[in-house]
Amino acid sequence: MVLASRIFAPEAAAASFRLAALTGALSRWARRVTVLTVRPTADAAAAAAAATVPANVTITRWPVLRDAAGVVRGYVQYLSFDAPLALRLLLVARPTVVVSEPPPTTGVVVRVVSALRRVPYVYYAADIWSDAAASTGAPAPLVRVVAAMERWALRGARAVIAVSDGVAARLGELGVDPAAVTVVRNGIDTSVFTPDGPVPVDAPDVPYLVYAGTASEWQGAEIFVEALARVRESVPDARVVFLGQGSAWATIAAQAAAFPDGSVELRGAVPPEVAAQWLRGAHGALVSLRPGLGYDFAFPTKVFAAVACGAPVLYAGPGPARDVLAKDELGIVTDFSVDEVACAMIALLRSPPSSASRAARADWARENASATRSAETAAGVVQNAGGRGRR
Repeated sequence: MVLASRIFAPEAAAASFRLAALTGALSRWARRVTVLTVRPTADAAAAAAAATVPANVTITRWPVLRDAAGVVRGYVQYLSFDAPLALRLLLVARPTVVVSEPPPTTGVVVRVVSALRRVPYVYYAADIWSDAAASTGAPAPLVRVVAAMERWALRGARAVIAVSDGVAARLGELGVDPAAVTVVRNGIDTSVFTPDGPVPVDAPDVPYLVYAGTASEWQGAEIFVEALARVRESVPDARVVFLGQGSAWATIAAQAAAFPDGSVELRGAVPPEVAAQWLRGAHGALVSLRPGLGYDFAFPTKVFAAVACGAPVLYAGPGPARDVLAKDELGIVTDFSVDEVACAMIALLRSPPSSASRAARADWARENASATRSAETAAGVVQNAGGRGRR
């Protein structure tokens, strides 16, 4: 089996954790698993070298172009991965099945090479890229090209894994056979994200909230800094800590400059173990999704990380996470509104979670959001796709 992805552990991203868990699950099914991915950033290189890898898993990394934030994001950056990928897929020992992670350009390369080698492939649809391109104002001709590539890559797959019911429904609208689609929700490593364990030694000694994860134009995490000005009128020592990276990082840094030192901390990308520490010590976790940008169906993995650590979640925006959080009493749900967000932030800062409530949320995460369980389900889809129709 071969997995092709422009992102992989230990880089801090939901896709990295999901694919690492999938690789571990596949290693228990297959004689050999090969991961074709990229050379990690300098910050992640040490973790990559120290990572324990199953004996039947080989991870091969290729140098790649990154944007100013150090992310493989942008069509030139994608090309720097996809062009060599074609040769890498041709030279690797013939697999029973290939797993392709977005973007669609990678899916196109995988489909072409898989056809040449007569190997089936599975497309892991974490989102719909053409919708995202359209929502961010990309030129119409470019959106049409991305949509055509995405449809072609999806329709050629023997199986498609969708991360939510919303993604699955959209795949049907794109002409993907519903019988080929399996919904496997993302999960979180509940052995790392736990309510028990250390908290940061340098954490603020005042109430704070944490935003842990990617902050791009789709998340709209800036709303929490906008709301903080109103929050501090009621909770003068309130602080917000950002962990991660993304295209909105510079905007958030500029917003932070308007506040007293320490009110908004930007700590960059951190290992999962460190993110878990910050979530354990926080009064709550902040998660957002800007409406109307093509991601209204998304279920951010940040929710699971926070809940697994016992932190109540303030979720601002649309999507299926709203119903889950409200139904299971895992936090506070608001519209994408500065006023509503500010009120919810004040409520969290004034009411620290009890030990009992933290334990209850963590129990929910172990039952409903385990990355291990999700990976086993996804691995079953891959195994079936590789075994079906073999002679």
